[in-house]
Amino acid sequence: MSFQCKVSALKDCPAVPAPKKQRTFLRSISAEGIGLFSGEKVSIRLCPAEENTGIVFQRVDLPHRPKLHARSEFVQGTPRCTIIGNGKDSVQTVEHLLAALRAYGIDNLLIEISGGEVPIFDGSSREFVSLIEAGGICELETDKIVFKLKAPIYWSQKDTHLIALPSDEYRISYTLHYPQSATIGTQFYSFAVESERFKNEIAPSRTFSIYEEIAPMIEKGLFNGGSLDNAVIIKDDEVVNPEGLRYPDEMVRHKVLDLIGDLSLVPPFMAHVIAVRSGHTSNNAFAKELFNHSKMENM
Repeated sequence: MSFQCKVSALKDCPAVPAPKKQRTFLRSISAEGIGLFSGEKVSIRLCPAEENTGIVFQRVDLPHRPKLHARSEFVQGTPRCTIIGNGKDSVQTVEHLLAALRAYGIDNLLIEISGGEVPIFDGSSREFVSLIEAGGICELETDKIVFKLKAPIYWSQKDTHLIALPSDEYRISYTLHYPQSATIGTQFYSFAVESERFKNEIAPSRTFSIYEEIAPMIEKGLFNGGSLDNAVIIKDDEVVNPEGLRYPDEMVRHKVLDLIGDLSLVPPFMAHVIAVRSGHTSNNAFAKELFNHSKMENM
């Protein structure tokens, strides 16, 4: 594939919230790991794509090699992760990769994947940031369209709330509240989404869980790839990982990471998103509201 790149390498790209031109990779880059749920080895290859392609997963392990678009209308489920698919074929645990791509302003990419689950690596987005920097960024000729919210919208259910307010920047403010765990407790983090801050403040934060909550699922074999190498585990109200936490508030930072990933299924937008106790199910419900709102505002 041939691309006319205005930016030849990542280091030449200014770290801005919304690049004026669409972006893809400069070169293809590959990696392999295991799936958190399946425990199976899977490889991914991130390939440059043309303008207006979007982010597309391709299941190269299947004979018909289906292409699955990373858009909110193709979310198939949210069982402790986000799954996209076409009703027959799917890819799960897409959120950590998508978060990194959105933070770096990548609009177009073909992601060849040899299984049904994106590798978990260390449970964070750190490896995906490394892949983006190894692949480099190619700035294309086509303008990036960024939706700017004109009026507030919200989604609320019981004690979970998400609100998007008009803003000149893309910002996430998240409140995490775990009264059942003194180790987690209540944490807050506010973050303007841009690549360098994402790399240093958000990407290294790992997925986490209270052991007692996931023990029944472990017994049923639903976390065949899970270990202390790819998740922070709290048991008897203590972090059991030998190395401890990467940040004192690593848990809320990871919630910010997940929210960026889930909202990346909506075309690029500018808004201040305020979330309280949200997870993948509520994130994706809100993403659909945001997408429908943006369509109405642009009619």
